Amino acid sequence: MARSSAENRRRVEEHRTRLRRQGLRPLQLWVPDTRSAAFAAEAQRQAEVARKSGFAEEDQAFVDGISEFPDE
Repeated sequence: MARSSAENRRRVEEHRTRLRRQGLRPLQLWVPDTRSAAFAAEAQRQAEVARKSGFAEEDQAFVDGISEFPDE
């Protein structure tokens, strides 16, 4: 049995009210679509710029220094 739009809205609002009582608040976050060709092209472009930088070795050492590698 399908629920009405009004019933769905009521249930959602009750759910949100319960979450707010728990001290939570809603948050909408937009992030890049990592599946898009444009994202891949831009990531590749930025990686190439970083690779050609005069600071590439120093930058990579920094990243390695602050990174955790669980398999090691």
